[in-house]
Amino acid sequence: MNQEKRQQIFQRLRAANPNPTTELEYSTPFELLIAVVLSAQATDRGVNKATAKLFPVANTPEAMLELGEDGLREHIKTIGLFNSKAANIIKLCRQLLEQHGGQVPRDRASLEALPGVGRKTANVVLNTAFGQPTMAVDTHIFRVANRTGLAPGNTVRQVEDKLMRMVPKEFLQDAHHWLILHGRYVCTARKPRCGACVIHDLCEYKDKTE
Repeated sequence: MNQEKRQQIFQRLRAANPNPTTELEYSTPFELLIAVVLSAQATDRGVNKATAKLFPVANTPEAMLELGEDGLREHIKTIGLFNSKAANIIKLCRQLLEQHGGQVPRDRASLEALPGVGRKTANVVLNTAFGQPTMAVDTHIFRVANRTGLAPGNTVRQVEDKLMRMVPKEFLQDAHHWLILHGRYVCTARKPRCGACVIHDLCEYKDKTE
């Protein structure tokens, strides 16, 4: 795919959704961090249902530690892998207090050093909470990047690196939100909704649906 096509793709995605953001509900960087940790192998809707009850009770590292692992587990038991997530979140809160004054760090190395936080989670927090141009490649972005020809790659990291190089700079801040939403609602896994797609004529997918 040439750069002119990429430019047009993001121009259209921006026109359709000028201010994209995460569908996770949060009000502070800490809440976002916890929500993203909880969202691994879970839906945003399922996480939002749990955090709607959790955050009024505990939305700081101190309050989360006071709640304790058992108390936290009760709030998130509807979410997949809740046992390991509860353990990681308690450790994460302790580390935030001991090493970062209770604040969510703004650099990748410190974020990735937190229990339960990998590269994708760090990218989401850096981008959404702190306005850094990062690319959090999930299954949706991986699929869209490969299927459309936007930034094909065999691994998540390959796709991330290609997108960081190839997405025009003016779109980089919001690109991962556009691509996630596009993959979630239009370029779906089993049967893409090509007839409802704003970039269908720019996309290089060979097996387009009507």
